[in-house]
Order: sequence, then C-alpha cells, then structure tokens
Amino acid sequence: MGSTDHDKVRSWQELRLIGPDELTVSLACGFEYSRRDPYAVRLSLDTGAGNPVAWTFARDLLAAALYGAEGIGDVRAWPAQAQAGTGEKTLHIELGPPEECARFEVRAAGIKRFLDRTYELVPRGQESSFLNLDAEIAELLSQA
Repeated sequence: MGSTDHDKVRSWQELRLIGPDELTVSLACGFEYSRRDPYAVRLSLDTGAGNPVAWTFARDLLAAALYGAEGIGDVRAWPAQAQAGTGEKTLHIELGPPEECARFEVRAAGIKRFLDRTYELVPRGQESSFLNLDAEIAELLSQA
C-alpha cells in the first residue's frame, strides 16, 4: 500500500527481521521518498516500542540491490533467490555495522513498485535539477 503526492512517495510494506536460526519477526515498514531530498530514501521501522527506527540511504543503492549486492558500511542490500513454491523474490537489507547488524527481507516486487513511483516523481539522472542548494545552505547557516 502506498501514496503519492506532488512532493513525496510513501509505501508501507511488511519487512521481516531475520533472527538467530532464521527465526523471522514481521514489522511494519514505511519507505518514503521526497523530491526535496532526491537522492535519498527513508526507511522507518515500527518496532512497537514507541518511536520508529529510521534509516536514510541512497535511492540508487536500493535500485541496484534488486540486481546484485550493493552498499558498504552501515547499509547493505542484495537480492535473494525466489522462494521455493512461491516464486517470490526477496531483497535482503542489512542495517548497522557488519558485526552488529540487523538483517531484514522484503518482497522485491514491492520495492520495485515503490522505486517506479519515485522515478515518476524524479526521473533517474535528473536528481540534481530538484536540489535547491541556496535554500539548503541558508538553512545550514541559520542553524550555526
């Protein structure tokens, strides 16, 4: 399920936390994209413990991860083989440093639909034309 307005694309999806011994826990996850920050995707996890956990990473990383392993540092993602019997492809996402990360999986088709909608809002390769660097610099200076 998702929504689009003139500045943002949002999508809620089921994200599965992969625990020890491949135990999975389903979490509600929101993906958000804004033309105000055209290079980034925000992921918000509802852990049921108050404030959601939020991560921000490159839209290009998420798109490339549908086809191969991407990312270094605290955000890594890669496609998984289709699950036996369902034919459903998944995307694995690891958040956090490699030795202490949380690993998740999400339906690749849902991510693809979300990304397609982001490209309708801001076409791939045209992100820089949506940046307002003067406004960003003014905001940074006002916080100093």
